[in-house]
Amino acid sequence: MTELNEQDAALKNAQAHIQAGNFAAASEIAQAILTTQPAHKNALYIAAVSARYGGRHADATARLAELMTVAPDYGRAHQEEGHLKRALGDMAGALRAYERATRFNPALIASWTRQAELHAITGNQQAAANARAQAERMTALPRELLAVTNHVHEGRIFRGEEIARAFLRHHPTHVEAMRLLADIGSRLSVHEDADFLLESAIELEPDNIQLRLDYIQVLRKRQKYTLALEQARALMARDPDNPVFQSHFAIESMQAGDYETALDYFDRVLAKLPDDPATLVSHGHALKTYGRSDDAVASYQAAARVAPGQGDAWYGLANLKTYGFSDEELARMEAQAAAPELDHLSRIHIAFALGKAYEDRGDHDSAFQAFARGNELKHQTVRYTTAQMHAEFDAQKAAGTADLFSEQGGKGSPSPDPIFILGLPRAGSTLIEQILASHPDVDGTLELPNILSLAHRLRGRKQLTDRQRYPRILHELAADDLKALGEDYIENTRTHRQSAPFFTDKMPNNFRHIGLIHLILPNAKIIDARRNPMDCCWSGFKQLFAEGQEFTYSLDNIGNYYRGYVDLMDHWDAVLPEGRILRVQHEDVLDDLEGQVRRLLDYCGLPFDPACIDFHKTERAVRTASSEQVRRPLNKSGLEQWRPYEAHLEPLKAALGPDLAPQ
Repeated sequence: MTELNEQDAALKNAQAHIQAGNFAAASEIAQAILTTQPAHKNALYIAAVSARYGGRHADATARLAELMTVAPDYGRAHQEEGHLKRALGDMAGALRAYERATRFNPALIASWTRQAELHAITGNQQAAANARAQAERMTALPRELLAVTNHVHEGRIFRGEEIARAFLRHHPTHVEAMRLLADIGSRLSVHEDADFLLESAIELEPDNIQLRLDYIQVLRKRQKYTLALEQARALMARDPDNPVFQSHFAIESMQAGDYETALDYFDRVLAKLPDDPATLVSHGHALKTYGRSDDAVASYQAAARVAPGQGDAWYGLANLKTYGFSDEELARMEAQAAAPELDHLSRIHIAFALGKAYEDRGDHDSAFQAFARGNELKHQTVRYTTAQMHAEFDAQKAAGTADLFSEQGGKGSPSPDPIFILGLPRAGSTLIEQILASHPDVDGTLELPNILSLAHRLRGRKQLTDRQRYPRILHELAADDLKALGEDYIENTRTHRQSAPFFTDKMPNNFRHIGLIHLILPNAKIIDARRNPMDCCWSGFKQLFAEGQEFTYSLDNIGNYYRGYVDLMDHWDAVLPEGRILRVQHEDVLDDLEGQVRRLLDYCGLPFDPACIDFHKTERAVRTASSEQVRRPLNKSGLEQWRPYEAHLEPLKAALGPDLAPQ
């Protein structure tokens, strides 16, 4: 029996002792595990429960404090805190704890029931009825689906997936099972499967509001903004004055690029719910993207004022890049970071915001610790491995040979419209896009997901058993297939364009699919945005990305990724026609703006236009982290920002290797 199995068996034995009323024996078992593993979540939980039942309330309180430090989002820990506070007569504290418990794990029926009881005692009958309804809804679920909900919210997502799939095999049209499996797919970034499940479930129950709300979220993650807006509009048609529906309609209008409508509907929601922190944050995002920075600051500040634990409000301020936190704001963020009840995502947001605040004060050691903590917490939520990514790079090199491009070249769509700007995030791609989008013949769009989605589709359904089906399949596609794929890309991206003959697509990860781009769009332009390795990697490590870029949450991972990127780009240079890819070094743009602008325009076949030099005057929505920076004249403040942190960056240097990192 392995050590892990022995521990599991011991903890089951401890639970049996608790059920038998032998609390001292249960406590002894938990303590034996904690002696060698003081941060063992389940042992801490058993220790807290047995201490409470044994009347050792001080010990129970101490164990819960340790447990919440180790696992702040563990719903059962907050439920146990509610039981403890209730035993101590602190009914208000118990209610708050039960509410946190169900926020982190809605499957905790006992916490819903206790909330109903406590709300009824205080006379809040509506809240009591809502909690009682939630308890009844959970009780009515098939036990398998209650178990799925519990597993997912306690971090055992693959076990939850296993049970959900088994249940659906016997009940293939059970809507709640489909919704739960879609939620699991979304959490695992398998958004295509989640999309299919929710679309199918809505066909079975078109009046199920939760399905449509979940569907909107998945469509947004897949950047299917037009479809998401249609779903939000359908909800609005049901109840135009519903603030939840109005909020979703505002968010989807923003994602679709209609900022006037988005801001109008955010204002309508805030007229009814002026202190709703989530709406204030979303309002701030819309204002920031639209270029109304001062108003965005005010909206973020309002959210942080009414809900100091609203981590994305603090990070919204930090992510403006140009905002400086006051000493009072810094103290409030530090207090929230130390609060045991703060949820995991808010803890991540505040850690990154603290890093910015300390950095602005020149306290680089504290800044690094905050950034490192934020990355450590975020890394716990992703499944990225360097080995898997390098296997993908190697597959591209193995399939993307000179012979492939000789045999299959020139068969795709002849459209010259797209200008792909790719590379690593934080490498200067937003600046290049802003320069080009300042030209009257170029529409600046977004980081479009279309090439990544196409690659996903070409991999097919056997992604685990045949990971290399794509790009290998590129050798097998007929000329008509390649042309159709290119035309499909042009048609599906039209919704993001206006009337210019050319448009940008600045999805950085497209560098992994240059072979595919070249075959389906042989006349498209491809620009490699490159930046000094240490600056680029350190800037990525400091950035909390809204979606994707999972390699950035570890110095070792980001260094290895940069090295793999350079190696793959060298391969594309070797096997594609000379001059096919234009490499633009960020530092060269800073040193010679006009020269590099002319070089860019010449490559794209565009006449020179002075508006490209004055790019910061161009009014357009910019969604990336550099949105405020590209609205200001060029400066060199971003150069060598890693230097003050050099003592902490040996793992990054080692991962980059001697050819890329300073020695």
